Amino acid sequence: MVIISYYPFEIKINLPRKYNFMEEAELRRVLSTNIKHYRGLRKWSQVVLAEKIGISTNFLADIETGKSWISSLTLTKLANIFEIEVYELFRSKKTPKDETKETIKNIMNDVSVTIEHSLKQITIKYLN
Repeated sequence: MVIISYYPFEIKINLPRKYNFMEEAELRRVLSTNIKHYRGLRKWSQVVLAEKIGISTNFLADIETGKSWISSLTLTKLANIFEIEVYELFRSKKTPKDETKETIKNIMNDVSVTIEHSLKQITIKYLN
């Protein structure tokens, strides 16, 4: 909880817990980014990677753009071909500094919206 004093009022803000988990859209973005990253490290085209894991090039393109989801079997094949653990395909490559900046930005936005809303409510209640 964050407490902000705005004389003569005190505002208590319960910050949402949305910073502790990844939304589906973000999960898809991280997966597609990582597939492209590992494919790029090996200098493979989509055609080459699609052949190696037994899927169509169009389906791989859809996975890499987040349009299609991937089966656990295909995930396992990708991890084996890239010689990594499956969880690494879902690991964000953001640095701790990037994550901290993003979290602070989100918190500041939430606090700003909450303060604005609270001040409007206070104005309506006490000044009208």
